[in-house]
Amino acid sequence: MNRGKFGISEERSDRVNKLHMTNHVKGILYIIAAAVGFSFMTFFVKLSGDLPTMQKVFFRNAVALTIAVFTVIKSGEKFYIEKRNRMDILMRCVFGTSGVIANFYAIDKLDLSDANMLNKLSPFFAIILSIPILKEKPSKTDITATIIAFIGALFIIRPTGTNLQLIPALSGLYGGFGAGMAYVFVRKLGKKGERTAIIVMCFSLFSCLVALPSLIFNYHHMEFKQLMFLVIAGASAALGQFGITSAYKCAPAKDISVFDYTQVIFAALWGLLFLGEIPVPLSIVGYIIIIGVAVVRWMNARKESPAQ
Repeated sequence: MNRGKFGISEERSDRVNKLHMTNHVKGILYIIAAAVGFSFMTFFVKLSGDLPTMQKVFFRNAVALTIAVFTVIKSGEKFYIEKRNRMDILMRCVFGTSGVIANFYAIDKLDLSDANMLNKLSPFFAIILSIPILKEKPSKTDITATIIAFIGALFIIRPTGTNLQLIPALSGLYGGFGAGMAYVFVRKLGKKGERTAIIVMCFSLFSCLVALPSLIFNYHHMEFKQLMFLVIAGASAALGQFGITSAYKCAPAKDISVFDYTQVIFAALWGLLFLGEIPVPLSIVGYIIIIGVAVVRWMNARKESPAQ
């Protein structure tokens, strides 16, 4: 039997490499499935038409709540949150919910690709927010990438006095901030061992409760197809949430995170094919800058910490 370095057989080393490659491929497939799910969520939310944002938020999260509760029951786990995790859960819920509300408003007013791209600034917001919350020190590359990404966002927001979409664009930007803050608290909860299904369930329940008063006092009649669109949006969001969780269980973020940006490509495709949306040239420049800097950051991360 041939033996490699440290006495490990070449055959065993080959098996380990194949297993790593299998998990790596699984991780990529899961994160692309999540991207498809989230892009469908935004598409069907927009397709549901002229309904109040909070009404859309309620039905989208009601579906995710049902799926999360079923998952907890099926796993046999208890509906209990340890005291040390409760404030972090609350922060995840507050920022996640406000981010979703802002994102849904942006989806109603902007092209799908623009709204999705602004939401995809969340990893760069997470870099900034992880400094005070997680006490993590970002690298110079991360800081530079974040600055360049926000420059790219300006091409999408286009903050001029003549831009009628400025408020929706700023709302979309806050959606990315809320998501980034939520991801930081999810990461903090993950380090403390909190269960994914419980986190998803609490977020979905909190969002439904926040949206409920508006639903009661400002309910707009929905046609059956509108209700179905929102149900599909909720199911698509659940696919996205569980897909992203499965992806990061299979492979580290440095290996697969860049594939999450395929969501913007899918959203642009649905917008073009079904809604006749064509991004303006300045927005396309913004997409190229943000996705480009994300790719460079991903390549740099893999170079600094190669797979073992």
